[in-house]
Amino acid sequence: MNKEAKLPAAVKAAPKKKRRGASLDRKKGRAGWFFIMPFLLGFILIYLPIIFDSIRYSFMELQFTSGGGYTLTPVGFENYQNALFTDSGFVKTLTSGVKQMVFDIPAIVIFSLFMAVLLNQKMIGRAAFRAIFFVPVILCTGLIDSLDQSNVMLEYMSDMEESIDTGTGAQSTSEQLANAADLTWLFGSMQVGSELVTYVQGLVADIYDIINRSGVQMLIYLAGLQSISAAIYESCQIDGASAWETFWKITFPMISPMILVNAIYTVIDSFTIASNPVMTYIQKIYDGVNGQTLSSAMSWLYFLIVLLMIGLVTLILSAYIFYQRRD
Repeated sequence: MNKEAKLPAAVKAAPKKKRRGASLDRKKGRAGWFFIMPFLLGFILIYLPIIFDSIRYSFMELQFTSGGGYTLTPVGFENYQNALFTDSGFVKTLTSGVKQMVFDIPAIVIFSLFMAVLLNQKMIGRAAFRAIFFVPVILCTGLIDSLDQSNVMLEYMSDMEESIDTGTGAQSTSEQLANAADLTWLFGSMQVGSELVTYVQGLVADIYDIINRSGVQMLIYLAGLQSISAAIYESCQIDGASAWETFWKITFPMISPMILVNAIYTVIDSFTIASNPVMTYIQKIYDGVNGQTLSSAMSWLYFLIVLLMIGLVTLILSAYIFYQRRD
């Protein structure tokens, strides 16, 4: 008899052993929770009660008692009505701040993208140039920012400028640069509208602030540019594509997710920067007599407008974002 006939028709497979312990993804997930645990604890124990009290105060009227305490009286939406319809300064400041933000965001996003593309090129001293453009981000924090906000350094520089002034009038360096370029004559020969001329002149006069607020965006763009595979650019060179075509067909679509990130970051940074006129106005109301509740209502109105602007920016830019598939 054939030996193979003696074998059973089906051989049962050996039972699989159960894996002991967590998988690698679960271990990474637990490590992630471990690293963000200090933030979560601080948010729950410190910031969350403050947020709750801020919302509660916006619907209250605060009255201080003679013994040093205070009483809260519910007034509904009266503080919100006073902020929108009674206090005309808040609405005016808020409108001008949003308008300025609408003009500043495209300038910062485009300028930082332009500089990131240049700093991503192979050249001598590239690391030094990157550090130079990121230095304003460091200088605009901490003690230097406090001195700048108190106008101590600005007054000192103004005094030095007046000491060498020739009597031609008090103008900033950026304004003198805009006048020297004669942008009105330049755009007049192109037959463009006066609104565009005014916008460009404002950007040139505000170039110092634009550079100061573009450092983080440059780093994000550089990270996105360096993530693009070099093989794609080699294929473009083999096909005979020019640098202009390579930028618009390859670089710009691949970097478009970073444009969305930088746009959202710039919106938040513009609304929360210490020199923001709306933030300054709310702080002024808070320091006034019985202004704690009214300033809380203004703050939450301002917060809702910030969320609305972020939603609009995300909705508009998401339609033009290209995401590369990894599969």
